[in-house]
Amino acid sequence: MKFRHVLAFGVALSALSTPALAQDAAQADNDTAAENDALGFDEIIVTASPRPANKLQSSISVSALGAEAIADAAPRTTAEIFRQIPGIRSESTGGDGNANIAVRGLPVASGGAKFLQLQEDGLPVLQFGDIAFGNADIFLRADQTVQSIQAVRGGSASTLASNSPGGVINFISKDGSQEGGTIIGTLGVDYEDYRLDFNYGASIGENTRFNIGGFWREGEGPRDAGYNGNSGYQIKANLTQEFESGYVRLYAKHLNDRAIGYLPMPMLVTGSNSDPKYRSFTNFNILKDTPHSALFTNVFGLDGNNNGRTTDIKDGMHPLVTSIGLEAVFEVADGLTLEERFRWSDVSGRFVSPFPSEVGAAGAIGNSVGELLTGTAGSYNLVYANGPNAGQAFNNANGLLMRTHLFNTEINDFGGFSNDIKLSKELGNATLTAGFYKARQNIDMDWVWDSFLLEVNGSNAALVDVVDTGTGATLTRNGLYAYGVPFWGNCCQRSYDATYDIDAPYVAVGLEFDALTFDASLRYDNVSARGSYAGTLQATDFDVDGDGSIQAVEQSVSLINNANPSPINYDVSYWSWSIGANYQLNDDAAVFARASRGGRANADRLLFGVVQADGSVRKADAIDYVDQYEVGVKYRSGGLGLFVTGFYAETQEQNFEATTQRFFDRTYTAKGIELEAAYRRGIFDLRAGATWTDAEISKDNITPANEGNTPRRQADFVYQITPSLDFDVARVGLNLVGTTKAYAQDSNELVFPAYTQVNAFVNFRPVDNIELSLNANNLLNAKGITEAEEGLITAGVDNYIRARAINGRTVSASVRFDF
Repeated sequence: MKFRHVLAFGVALSALSTPALAQDAAQADNDTAAENDALGFDEIIVTASPRPANKLQSSISVSALGAEAIADAAPRTTAEIFRQIPGIRSESTGGDGNANIAVRGLPVASGGAKFLQLQEDGLPVLQFGDIAFGNADIFLRADQTVQSIQAVRGGSASTLASNSPGGVINFISKDGSQEGGTIIGTLGVDYEDYRLDFNYGASIGENTRFNIGGFWREGEGPRDAGYNGNSGYQIKANLTQEFESGYVRLYAKHLNDRAIGYLPMPMLVTGSNSDPKYRSFTNFNILKDTPHSALFTNVFGLDGNNNGRTTDIKDGMHPLVTSIGLEAVFEVADGLTLEERFRWSDVSGRFVSPFPSEVGAAGAIGNSVGELLTGTAGSYNLVYANGPNAGQAFNNANGLLMRTHLFNTEINDFGGFSNDIKLSKELGNATLTAGFYKARQNIDMDWVWDSFLLEVNGSNAALVDVVDTGTGATLTRNGLYAYGVPFWGNCCQRSYDATYDIDAPYVAVGLEFDALTFDASLRYDNVSARGSYAGTLQATDFDVDGDGSIQAVEQSVSLINNANPSPINYDVSYWSWSIGANYQLNDDAAVFARASRGGRANADRLLFGVVQADGSVRKADAIDYVDQYEVGVKYRSGGLGLFVTGFYAETQEQNFEATTQRFFDRTYTAKGIELEAAYRRGIFDLRAGATWTDAEISKDNITPANEGNTPRRQADFVYQITPSLDFDVARVGLNLVGTTKAYAQDSNELVFPAYTQVNAFVNFRPVDNIELSLNANNLLNAKGITEAEEGLITAGVDNYIRARAINGRTVSASVRFDF
């Protein structure tokens, strides 16, 4: 490929979208071109693709979100952006991270994005997308530095990235090729949120350019936590130097952000499993409230070395990321192109959030705690441990307590590096590519979980103590009743110190025969795992606070058994392949087909009883495979664009879920149709996507009764629709995101009802470089349930469950200045 073609690809990529959160003033000819290519079929795809090609010529299912499409969705978190991508199911109720993200019916058995890779500028954020309490989206933020988001579902993602057979979502950064800057100030109208975004790019010489940007924010968040749950900043910068035969780009990023992590909350359910009614409790609104409280922000306990420490619960999901990288593309000889991408990252932080392990009548829970601490069954008193009623008898309006496990994990080191180098050679109508991917992922973290009693109250819930009625002694310590989680068998004090090295050579060939293109690719991944892990040691009479006396809560304390770690010592390898063909019927229509087999190496979740005593692991446990087949058609006419794909996938999965202590060993199948459409005419613009999925658990080696059932939380139909009108000086529109019903658990009993969330936006441009915006997320206060710990209820009575609901209505306003 001649270097001028490489430059053309870069220019096309830079023009994928308008500046974030606004529609840039465009030339009339560009407006006409955009109207006639509503789905952007002429856009160049560089993500998980065998070669740079536009959508119409490629044999993969791919979408690109420009900044305008991102802004129109009125997203409050990065995961909410993913809901605008056809084929993606993003359960974005966890806050700014910890989302469950699935592709085309591939399972989300235990959280995170197991079969999907999140990337920044072509390299993964983390090598594994479902590290327990370290999901990749926790370490990723969308801001003004993002030029576009490209998403590939299935296909060549199996061979052109590791551990991503389901797909790749790639955040592509601005590089200064569009000169100018942007400053945006945003505030929450009906909730507390303050944010400042900026970006600036320019040339600093004939062949040199730079881009710098980021954000700062402070606020309580969309739910009433009682304190500022979101607080932090990000800054990103890059510098590009062009040469006669290529370019070199250096870039850096620093992220230091605290984001409140929403876990399941108490919820009242009546009705039946097939027709449930999800409701709020007195004193707890499932649309606005959270178990987080200003009265529950600092706790004293143990750290990963069994020494005393104080935890700040306000840390929430706290990613600390510093990364530096290099990208270089050169034509080293006629028709021979070298591409090199490298990133080193220093990653640490914390995940801490309260999890209700049980919601129930206060007296029953209090009595069970009293029996645990004294060994004697009976009736125990409850008093407020803190807050305005401290020392007074418990008298909550709903009479309910939460047995609360504080998920307290310290991320010591999630750092590592990625390096992807490849050579591409043009030989007539063929393009040959050979590459080598080398990466390292550290997983060094400590879990130290403790147990508390917290009232069910959405307005600064107080901690509750248990008092012995006979002696008058307070058995608990400021609401804490155990160092550990005895309600779950003291399962979860744990420490990891593991390193995963990935070596992956790969090859690809592309052939062009006029209207027909063909490509095939092959990848060989070898994963080397080394390190150690330690589990729980139950200690008797352990003086946690060091005061020289043993209190009731110190009679049995969960420690990490650091003196007897278990080894991690294994190597596994697997092959992945993908074959695809695309036939362009004419300038405006094409059809394609693809078959792929990709693998996903399991990582930290194997350490829950799967790794053998000598550190080895069976290959059947270490690797999960996904076989996929897809056919599709692409069509445009005037202002209409259509992209329709039929798919079939078979997925193997080994997994472990921490909150239920359950193992999974299954095979899933999924088939369906994925639709992406757009229409532009005059002032009217419409974007839409929908996915119909028929998925089932085809084999379950642990719970055969689940065979034939629909995987939990998998709806038959999900969709998003965004109509808008642009009057030049103002632009208005709606964004609808919806889903049909789904099942809470794999047993297919308790149903999550269908819902539609309506978002809305109004943008006003009084002058060319200033824009005022008002947007609403969940404008109509729809009630949508995305996750529940329970799988069934008892009909005709009040049921107390733990579930996650979408946030209620939030309205924000912003002012933007372009210069």
